[in-house]
Amino acid sequence: MTTTVSDKTTPVQERPLRPRLSGPGGTELGKEASREARRVAAMVLEVLAGARTPTEAAQALELSVPRYYQLETRAVHGLLAACEAAPKGRVPSLDHELAALRRDKERLQRDVLRQQALVRAAQRTVGLPPPPAFKNAGKKTRRRRLARALNLAGRLHSANQDNVTAEAPGPGV
Repeated sequence: MTTTVSDKTTPVQERPLRPRLSGPGGTELGKEASREARRVAAMVLEVLAGARTPTEAAQALELSVPRYYQLETRAVHGLLAACEAAPKGRVPSLDHELAALRRDKERLQRDVLRQQALVRAAQRTVGLPPPPAFKNAGKKTRRRRLARALNLAGRLHSANQDNVTAEAPGPGV
């Protein structure tokens, strides 16, 4: 079935009406900005459109003409920055980078502790004495807390030594 323009019997599909916006930017434009910022922006736009002179805008804003030109330059720089193309993809944020660095630091600290434990175990296996304690000249030495695993291993070794001496027959038996 074909319809022609002159055919009045076919109903024309109507699009749903959108709420009419009050102009460029919509009704919410500038709601987040302060009153003073909106005034300055309106004056700069009026000067750039040719509706006012820079002197008239400066008088309306109660500024000097050089100060008005400073504000206008800042406004144009802001406009240019807003018109730059947004980078494609996910933009790395400082919070995510900081969290990644912290995770990396914790992983590296665990690796260091693991390597130190392996070195100590290898030294004990070979029979090397532990390295000499670091001496602070004139400072009070703090007792370094042993890792729980080393503390438990030491108690097991001493208990094992006690059992070996108790089971061994004494001389003259």
